[in-house]
Amino acid sequence: MTLFLRLLEAEDKAVALAEAVGAVRAGDADGRVFALDPAEFGQVPGAPFAYWITDTGRRAFSCFPCLENARRSAAGGMKSGEDTRFLRLSWEPIASGRYRPFAKGGAFAAYYSDVYLAVDWLNDGAQSVAFYQQNRDVKGGLIRNREYYFRPGLTWPRRTSSGLGMRVLPAGCIFADKGPAAFVADDDPQSLLALLAITVSAPFRQLVELQLAAADAAARSYEVGVIQRTPVPDLSPDDTRRLAALARRGWSLKRTLDTVNETSHAFLLPAALRPRLGDFDPPAIAAELERIQAQIDIIAFGLYGFGSADQAGVAGVDTAAGDAAASDPDDEDDADAGAATDPAAAEADLLSWAMGVAFGRFDWRLATGERAPPPEPEPFDPLPALSPGMLPDPSAPDPSEPGAEPFHAHAGILVDDRGHHHDLPALIESVLARVDAPLSLATDVRRWLRRDAFKEHLRRYSRSRRKAPIYWPLATASGSYTLWLYWPTLTDQTLYRAVNDFIEPKLKRTGETLRTLRADTARGGADERELARLTDLEAELMDLRAALLDIAPGWKPHHDDGVQISAAPLWPLFRHGPWQRVLKDTWQQLQRGDDDWARLAMHYWPERVRAKCRSDRSLAIAHGVEALDEPAAR
Repeated sequence: MTLFLRLLEAEDKAVALAEAVGAVRAGDADGRVFALDPAEFGQVPGAPFAYWITDTGRRAFSCFPCLENARRSAAGGMKSGEDTRFLRLSWEPIASGRYRPFAKGGAFAAYYSDVYLAVDWLNDGAQSVAFYQQNRDVKGGLIRNREYYFRPGLTWPRRTSSGLGMRVLPAGCIFADKGPAAFVADDDPQSLLALLAITVSAPFRQLVELQLAAADAAARSYEVGVIQRTPVPDLSPDDTRRLAALARRGWSLKRTLDTVNETSHAFLLPAALRPRLGDFDPPAIAAELERIQAQIDIIAFGLYGFGSADQAGVAGVDTAAGDAAASDPDDEDDADAGAATDPAAAEADLLSWAMGVAFGRFDWRLATGERAPPPEPEPFDPLPALSPGMLPDPSAPDPSEPGAEPFHAHAGILVDDRGHHHDLPALIESVLARVDAPLSLATDVRRWLRRDAFKEHLRRYSRSRRKAPIYWPLATASGSYTLWLYWPTLTDQTLYRAVNDFIEPKLKRTGETLRTLRADTARGGADERELARLTDLEAELMDLRAALLDIAPGWKPHHDDGVQISAAPLWPLFRHGPWQRVLKDTWQQLQRGDDDWARLAMHYWPERVRAKCRSDRSLAIAHGVEALDEPAAR
C-alpha cells in the first residue's frame, strides 16, 4: 500500500501537509489521506494516477460494458480542412440544397444545443472529397465514418474548459472531428434519450474525468476513445423509460431557453415578447433543470452501484444552469444565446427582431396572437429550414397559413430616409406599435439604427470565427443616407435597383429643393444651413451612385459563396470599420486568387479560375466544369 496526500483545496499547503502527516503518524482518519496499492490504477484505461477514486469507481470499468459495444458506437467525423470554403452559418445558404447541418462542437451545453453551422455536401460531398484527396498532406482535411452521417445521435464538443457536454444530435446532420457523436444500433429515440441521461449524469462524467486525471483541466480533450471506453450500466425497460423522460424534458427546457435567440432553429420571439406564448420563465426553467439533473444523478448512482463515498468524490459540473464558454478558439466570438437579462440587451433584441419583421424575415403574428406557435418538435427530428418564428417562404405559400404576407412588401432594399415609403426606422416603429412592444419611451429608433444597429447585428450573426450579417448598410461617406440590402434577396440587379429606385429619385428631390433654396434671395440662417447640408448630400449621393454603378457590372452575388465573399466587392461602402476591414482583406484575397473556389471569382477572373480547374478537380467540381479536369488530376 502507498499513502497519497491530496492537498489541492488547501489555501496553506504547508500547514495542510503538516496536519495530514500528523494524522498519519497518529493513526487518525483524515479525508486528505488515501492508502492504495498502485497496481489498482491499472483497472482504469490508461492507468491514470487517480488515487482519490474509490474501489467502486475503478472497478466500474470491469463491471459494466463500455459505451462502445454491439448496441452502441461513438465516432469522430469530418474535418473540412478549409472552413472558409466548405462551412457556412446556417442562415447563409438560401434554399440551394447544397449545405447540410454540421455539428462542430462549440461551447459547453448539456441536453440541447442548436446546430448553427452547415457544410457543403453537394453530390455527397464530391467537392470536399476531391479537395481532401488532393490536399490531405497540406490542409489536414479528413472525411471519415460517413456511414454515420445523417443519423440521429448524441454529440459533444471534443475540447472544452467546462467538462463533458452531451446533447442531442438531430437526424440529417453531419458531425465533425471537433464534434464527435454517439449512436445506438437501431436509432431508437428512447434508447438515445436514455443514453443522453446516462452521459450527462454525475457518475458517467466522473468516470470520464477519471480517465483524464493527468490532463490539465483547462486543456482537456474528450476524445472519442475516452467516451468509447467509459462504462455504461445495462438498463431495464423501466430504467430506459424513466431516464428517457427526464432527458426529453431537459432537452425541451434547454430548447425553450433558445427560442429567444433569433439565429437559432428554435427561435420564436425575442425575450421581451416571448412570455406572451407561455412556458417561458428562465428562473423557473433553471430550477426545474436542477431538479431533473438531481433525479438523473440519483438513478445513475444507483445503476452504477455508487455509494455515498463514491458520490462524495464526484466533482460537480453544472449541466443545468448557464452554459459556459468553450476553450475551443473557434467559439471565442460566439454570439450570446438565450434570454437577455440586461434591459439594454433585451431592448436591442427587440429592435433587431422588429428590423427582421420589416425586412420580411420574422412573423409578427406570433406576438399578436394572430398565429399560434407550432408544436414543439421531437428531439431527433431533422432541423427545419426556417425557424418557427420566421415568416413562411413566400415562394411556397402554405394554404394553412392565411395572412402570411410580409409586414411590408419590398424588393430587398430598405432605406434610412425620413418620409420615404421604404424608410426602415419608420417601419421598425410601425412593427413595434403593431405588436404593442414594451419599448422605452426614450428610445430613438433612427438614432439606434445609425449608431448601434449594424454593430449589434454583426455580433449577433457571427459564430465560430465566421461573420455573416444579413442586413447590409451601404452608406454615403458621412452616413447621412443609407441603403439597407437584405442578403436573401440579393441578385445581380440589386445595385442597379438601388440606383434607379432610390438614389436617382433622392437626387432628383434634393436637386429640386436646392434650386428652390438657391433662387430664394431672402434666405435666413436656417435656410443657409439647409442649403449647405443638401449641397453636401447631393455630392455624396452622386459619389454613392458612381460607386454602385462602378461595381454593379461585375458583381454577381451567389448565395452559395456565403455572405463574406459576396459582400467583399462592396467593402468601401460599409462604414463600420471592423467589418469594412474584414471585407477589404477578403477582396484582396479574391484578387490574389486565394478563394478561386468562389463563384464570384469565376465571374471576375474566369481565365485564371478555369486554368486552375484543369489541375484541381475540387475547383472544377465547385464551378461545375469537370470537363476541364485533366485525367492526370484525377
